[in-house]
Amino acid sequence: MRRPSRVVRARAGTDDVETDVVVVGSGIGGLCCAALLARYGYSVTVCEAHYHAGGAAHGFEVDGYTFDAGPSFFAGLSGPPGNSTNPLKQVLDAIGESVECVTYDSWITYTPEGTFPCVCNRDEYVAMIRKMGGPTAYRQWCELERRMKPLQKGASLFPAAAIRSDLGIILTAMQLGPGLLSTAFSAKQLTGPFSDIVDPVVTDPWLRNFLDLECFVLSGMKAKDTIAAEMAFMFMERNGGSSTIDYPLGGSGAIVDALVRGIEKYGGRVMLSSPVDKILMDGRRAVGVSLKKGKKTIMARRAVVSNASVWDTAKLLQASSPNGTYNNLINDYMKTPTTGSFMHLHLGINAEDLPKDLECHHLVVNDWTDIESPQNVCIASIPSVFDSSLAPPGKAVVHCYTAGNEPWDVWKNVKPGTLEYDELKHARTQCLWNALERVIPDIKDRAELILEGTPHTHARFLRRHQGTYGPAISAQTSSFPGPITPVPQLYRCGDSCQPGIGVPAAAASGMILANTLAPIHKHLDMIRQLKLV
Repeated sequence: MRRPSRVVRARAGTDDVETDVVVVGSGIGGLCCAALLARYGYSVTVCEAHYHAGGAAHGFEVDGYTFDAGPSFFAGLSGPPGNSTNPLKQVLDAIGESVECVTYDSWITYTPEGTFPCVCNRDEYVAMIRKMGGPTAYRQWCELERRMKPLQKGASLFPAAAIRSDLGIILTAMQLGPGLLSTAFSAKQLTGPFSDIVDPVVTDPWLRNFLDLECFVLSGMKAKDTIAAEMAFMFMERNGGSSTIDYPLGGSGAIVDALVRGIEKYGGRVMLSSPVDKILMDGRRAVGVSLKKGKKTIMARRAVVSNASVWDTAKLLQASSPNGTYNNLINDYMKTPTTGSFMHLHLGINAEDLPKDLECHHLVVNDWTDIESPQNVCIASIPSVFDSSLAPPGKAVVHCYTAGNEPWDVWKNVKPGTLEYDELKHARTQCLWNALERVIPDIKDRAELILEGTPHTHARFLRRHQGTYGPAISAQTSSFPGPITPVPQLYRCGDSCQPGIGVPAAAASGMILANTLAPIHKHLDMIRQLKLV
């Protein structure tokens, strides 16, 4: 079992706090930002509403089983410092922390045409494309790879660790050498939709569907809406030959623990069970937060950072400006379109006589007609195949969920705790049971612990507006905003900001904001420590 980090739980009546930076929310973006700011020498306080840190990446235990609340798929977390393009690994390297991982290279995909393994290796991946899609898909994939190469190079030459959202970026860019000039030629394509690169070369129906599937599991949107930079990063990870797929021993919570250790090591603190009531203002400037419990206040000398979603940040601002000072901004935030939510099954099962070669990760798509349709794409993980300590002896942990495609409208008028709610939970999890039966046919007979999660579960425990996966900001018409807001001293990080949705993107957003707030000389020192120059 993983060792939980020391954290502070809020207590009514405790003294108010003054700090350089207060971070609202302890998702991956918030923790990465806080850890780096603490390393840069700032006093940092993180306020988390839940009794677990980590946001969607937190882990939890029930009856001897340790579950990942969200993602179980991570790339580039292992190895020595300086060898990974993953922003999360770069943050861990910068704060002197690491996570022990099991390294592997494949997952299983189930499609209407058949079942096949996907291997994180360029040659084997191309062979899979040829086998499943045929010669036309193979030729078009190879042409797509050719067109993606300069974008991969551009993405690799300007890592998240070097980015900041002020003029200091000129100095950090200069450290990366003349090769960075090639990034300028790719910038427009990198920030546009992936479909701009796909459409001129890919006409094969199977390959177009498969690329939409890859985009959807990454961003919650298809190729026409997914920013090309995210796909360039995926291609780079798969084709580079130096990255790995990793599962952290102890589960995703082990990553959270490492980030919390880094915050504490440099003098910061994480306060759990500490929901923020509102952002405190001095005129138009953000100067701190107040907590719901005991009306405790935490004043921030340098910055207030919201790691809450764009909609939940708007709600905090609404509570902070009753005179309507920021009504236009609040309205803009609340109009941000949402992706779908999730249905979850967390299971503890009897592992007797399970196949010895059972894979951890399984991706199921039921119908190519519309990748984004509700309950069409399901993802399952069985992480105890890597780490037996996650379950009691002879047992296994299973997590299966719909891939950000559960509509809030189905749930918005249903009250948790009612018979109607329970019946709807059972009905809406049937697609997950069906997906799992393709992996373990007798899964229902083996299940000894069954936990069902809904969009209301996401909204309650993760403080996510409508339980959403994140913003549905289409790269066709717009882009994710940066960390600087129109409110002086209020900043944002997480999956509502650039670069977008997903663990690497959220980590990058926290890193970029911390770099922006740090003095340029300290930022440059960090880049050199990571051996990026």
